[in-house]
Amino acid sequence: MPITFVNPPGLPQFDIYHQVAVASGSRLAFIAGQVSWDADQKTVGAGDLAAQVEQCYLNIAKALDGIGATFDNVAKLTVYVVDYTPDKLAVFLEGAAAAAKKLGITPAPPASLIGVAALDIPDHLVEIEATAALD
Repeated sequence: MPITFVNPPGLPQFDIYHQVAVASGSRLAFIAGQVSWDADQKTVGAGDLAAQVEQCYLNIAKALDGIGATFDNVAKLTVYVVDYTPDKLAVFLEGAAAAAKKLGITPAPPASLIGVAALDIPDHLVEIEATAALD
């Protein structure tokens, strides 16, 4: 496996993600920020952060599949949430859990969650990009 996750001693320990990913793959893939569009560029879950998070994860899974990879290859996620406040974390996690259940995965790579004023179009509440290490 090209990714090893570590929670070093002395850093906060979380169940939902790890502090460090060690990538030993020989190639890197950078997945563009995925929004909650379906294949026809129609927004899935308009006004529903959890539904949009789920669609973003599903889109990342499709992108990974397209290059012969899976979430096991993901070393880092960067998440952008419109008008983020701490009370939105539970809704974000709800969407991530729904996607994980559909995909049969437990995504736990290091992640950064960044609040932003807006994304590309007003309907989009979240955008998620991924970096993956491939064999």
